[in-house]
Amino acid sequence: MTGTTSTATTPAPEAPAAAGPPPGRSDAARKAPGTPWRTALRTTGIVAVAAWCLAPFYWMLVSSLRRPSDIFDVSLWPSPVSFTNYANVLDPSLGFVRSLGNSFVVAGTTTVLALIVGVTTAYALARLDFRFKRLVLTGIIATSMFPVVSITIPLLKLFVGMGWINTYQAMVVPSMSFALPLAVWNLTSFFRQMPTQLEESARVDGCTRGQAFRKVILPLAAPGLFTTAILTFVMAWNEFLIAVSMVNKESMQTAPVSVSKFTGASQFVAPHGSQMAAGIIVTVPLVVLVLFFQRRIVAGLTAGAVK
Repeated sequence: MTGTTSTATTPAPEAPAAAGPPPGRSDAARKAPGTPWRTALRTTGIVAVAAWCLAPFYWMLVSSLRRPSDIFDVSLWPSPVSFTNYANVLDPSLGFVRSLGNSFVVAGTTTVLALIVGVTTAYALARLDFRFKRLVLTGIIATSMFPVVSITIPLLKLFVGMGWINTYQAMVVPSMSFALPLAVWNLTSFFRQMPTQLEESARVDGCTRGQAFRKVILPLAAPGLFTTAILTFVMAWNEFLIAVSMVNKESMQTAPVSVSKFTGASQFVAPHGSQMAAGIIVTVPLVVLVLFFQRRIVAGLTAGAVK
């Protein structure tokens, strides 16, 4: 009788699992070694662009704080610091403070009129359907492409016949030809991205189309209105060619024209220090305005980008 022997079979060892990324480690973490370089490059670029933009303003500030005898010094900071140039600019006999007031009147009036006309025009272009609407909008934008010098001479001849020379309207009306297309274009893109259901809901609640526009749309359009107002104000504030052409009376000159007519102690002396100080004074209101409303400006510029 032969006996049979049974052999116990042992399981084969499992193959080791392929090594994978540690749990919880994302793709961004695996790319971490390259991140500092990108951050440093981005930071360097931002600093370089900021320095490039701010360097002229810094040098203007430094030059305005130098004594007239040190105006050609090349040091990074004046020593000693002098406010003589600012005292000369603000001297009542020079009339620069009055020119600042004229600039505020012209730029403020241009901004208000451009907003009043631009809001209604942009809302109609964004909401109403009519023939040749795209052609109308293209024509409005095309008017801003004409160079200022091409319309200055015809308008000068027209205003002489109307008796408008040395008046505010002679500076406001030409400025509107460039401020209004900008306002219409910005506000049209802003109104287009606002849903039409807003007006429909307001009209269901009993509002007329005008009430829905005034009580619902305008409050929601505040970022776009602020952005358009500031851009229009800056453009009208810095306008020079129209102001110097339409006004020859010193009491009606705007700030840019007044700065260009500064004179030194003699015909052979250029008032660089006074011009730098006046440039700082003219720039400060714009800087304060932009810093104060910077959040609304950014919101208005980006509001029309997406729906």
